[in-house]
Amino acid sequence: MGRTSVGLAFCAAALILVMLPEHVSAKRFIVGGNMGWTTNVNYTLWATNQTFYFGDWLYFVYDRNQNDILEVNKTNFETCNAEHPVHNYTTGAGRDVVELNVTHDRYFISSKGSCYGGMKMQVHLSKIPPPPRAAPSKSASSTLSPLLIPVAVTIAAVWDLLLFHV
Repeated sequence: MGRTSVGLAFCAAALILVMLPEHVSAKRFIVGGNMGWTTNVNYTLWATNQTFYFGDWLYFVYDRNQNDILEVNKTNFETCNAEHPVHNYTTGAGRDVVELNVTHDRYFISSKGSCYGGMKMQVHLSKIPPPPRAAPSKSASSTLSPLLIPVAVTIAAVWDLLLFHV
């Protein structure tokens, strides 16, 4: 039973690796670059110079006594209204992280009066570019080769289970 379990675990791990998409690396953005989340930074300009994808992370570094991080809807973003935030990401440590895990635009403000001075940011997610096209293969068998090892291991594990453990 031990060999079969190890074989099945190996097979599952190999199959997962084969099926992973090519673009799986998320990027972490320090909001505002080396200035962080503070006053006197043009976050509209900063955000438009970045390319954000689904799964990326925003890392807010700020003075917790001076600022906070609220996610708001578009209307409240435009008017700097912090009364009904979508989410308050302020933990009190001055180092907060937001995962970009939804596909719509996101709106962030500081509610401590700095929003009116420009301390607000809209994040637009770009579509993940398609993976680069591979060169045409010379034979049909080469397109199946990544699947052959996990399939062979699975067949061997099932065969072992049927022959030796029945």
